[in-house]
Amino acid sequence: MHVKRFLALLLGLLLTATASASGATPSPSPTPTPTPTPAATVPAPDPDPSPSPSPATVPSPVPAIARSWPVGTRPAVLRGWEPPATPYARGHRGVDLAAPAGAPVRAVAAGRVLFAGRVAGRGVVSLELTGTGTPPLRTTYEPVAPSVTEGDEITSAQPIGTLSPMTSHCPTTCLHWGLRRDETYLNPLSLLPSWLSGRAPSRLLPVLGVPLP
Repeated sequence: MHVKRFLALLLGLLLTATASASGATPSPSPTPTPTPTPAATVPAPDPDPSPSPSPATVPSPVPAIARSWPVGTRPAVLRGWEPPATPYARGHRGVDLAAPAGAPVRAVAAGRVLFAGRVAGRGVVSLELTGTGTPPLRTTYEPVAPSVTEGDEITSAQPIGTLSPMTSHCPTTCLHWGLRRDETYLNPLSLLPSWLSGRAPSRLLPVLGVPLP
């Protein structure tokens, strides 16, 4: 019995020594790594927190409110409206209408006299037209010997002066007629309705097969 116990003890010592010499050690069970919870996405701050610009204000169109030409009846246009590319560029900020010296100059629409006097040696009348929006339309007439004064209320087709005998602006005497809204120059001929400007008006055609009343 003692011999068997001794042999078993010796065998156990030999196995232990062999395992120590080989360096094999039981590997511990891997600890599971917790999966990180994704953080909530935070939007990046706006680098320019200033408010967005509002859309540009579109100017109101020119209403065709004229009830007469400024001079004559359908006068010849010696030079048309040529808007400048920039505020200080060359152009023609109005239209030139042929008329004899002394011809009556009329307001094309109702309004109020803003100015009646001389500018750079020539007579000028400027009218603010009634009911044409904000800022209102302003029409000018030159060279004119004014018969109205600042502040006068003017009706459509009312005479505001007479055409002065000056030919420096045109080959013959002419009226320079201008139109502005604030600082923007516009075509004064756009104030004229088709029946006044000479453009052919629309006509109703007869419908065949419909008995007359």
